[in-house]
Amino acid sequence: MNKVYTKISQITKATCSLKATGVGFDELAFIGGRLAQVVKIWGDEVTLQVFSGTEGIPTNAEVTFLGKAPTLKVGDELCGRFFDAFGKPIDGGPEIDGEEREIGGPSVNPVRRKQPSELIATGIAGIDLNNTLVSGQKIPFFADPDQPYNQVMANVAMKAKTDRIILGGMGLTNDDYLYFKNLFENAGILDHIVSFVNTTERPPVERLLVPDMALTAAEYFAVDKNEKVLVLLTDMTLYADALSIVSNRMDQIPSKDSMPGSLYSDLAKIYEKAVQFPNGGSITIIAVTTLSGGDITHAIPDNTGYITEGQLFLRKDTEVGKVIVDPFRSLSRLKQLVIGKKTREDHPQVMNAAIRLYADAANARTKQENGFDLTDYDRRVLSFAKDYSNDLLAIDVDLKTDEMLDKAWTLFAKYFSPSEVAIKKAISDKFWKGSKD
Repeated sequence: MNKVYTKISQITKATCSLKATGVGFDELAFIGGRLAQVVKIWGDEVTLQVFSGTEGIPTNAEVTFLGKAPTLKVGDELCGRFFDAFGKPIDGGPEIDGEEREIGGPSVNPVRRKQPSELIATGIAGIDLNNTLVSGQKIPFFADPDQPYNQVMANVAMKAKTDRIILGGMGLTNDDYLYFKNLFENAGILDHIVSFVNTTERPPVERLLVPDMALTAAEYFAVDKNEKVLVLLTDMTLYADALSIVSNRMDQIPSKDSMPGSLYSDLAKIYEKAVQFPNGGSITIIAVTTLSGGDITHAIPDNTGYITEGQLFLRKDTEVGKVIVDPFRSLSRLKQLVIGKKTREDHPQVMNAAIRLYADAANARTKQENGFDLTDYDRRVLSFAKDYSNDLLAIDVDLKTDEMLDKAWTLFAKYFSPSEVAIKKAISDKFWKGSKD
């Protein structure tokens, strides 16, 4: 029988406190008919966060504990469906009839993990060429709020060579929600995508459930079905803001940038769900972290950088007028496990040569801005950099990895001699696309 209490000792804007026994952390409850969750237990004093807010709740409201944490019913019926933060359908379809599993469980024991070694191609050259993704990796997009990061995530969902896509949308506008929904439906890929969405008109604290819902679904497909699963989370800054709202309303002392002191562990428990299993199943996480005024030192990106294995940095290239994956500020720390091994042999050297020439162009641009004369080589690297940004780094480029490499060789031959590109002769002789004079 569910435990019922009727004496609330304290009410804040987001929480209620009362004396109760036999209650578990994360346990769900109804307070005056509103869904709540246990967030703090101190002796027999229990604090619950009320997802829709506490306005109008009296101190004698009926509090009914449900005896369980939030759960998700899992099964193949999840595919092609859109759900809210509680795992309830929002697409007009029927309820899921599957096995009920508690969300937010522990990450995988390290002894059950395999070193990531499988390539995940996204079709986006700025990622696949310079910052190649590996199954079981966790990596964020760092982007300013005005950049089209949701479009990039949607493109990754449509192009990624993976078995299953799980989308976790936090604080999406209705336009963004409909954009994802219509795009997936029109592209004919909805049947291998599962989506959990919290929109802006819903209470912000509901965002705290979305990553755990998405990762519980991911674990079902990766563990039970041995599938390669890609989890897309957007926007983790709004997730952290929801953490801050709950923390502040519980009168906890804030840490850096008004974030709770638990921010690192709160983010880590999500990102550490990324894993490569020995039997072939995997969970790879790509998450968006929006930046406030481009501030990379803010607590959210700062903590994220310590947890994840690199970052993908979006910026607008004024030379070509397109958003690109910045080759200087982006990094995939696991790319060396697959480039040249699961991709063509020339991949590592092409990548290094292209970025070196792009850096030479940055130096030439500085000379130009300061009024110095440009050499012939300076002018050529500036032209190369413009084509490189437009043809390979821009987020709208859709090529297979071999096509990206061939395009890079074509640009090398257009502007430089083999000696200026400085790639090993054996590789250059095999792949050079023009005259070797």
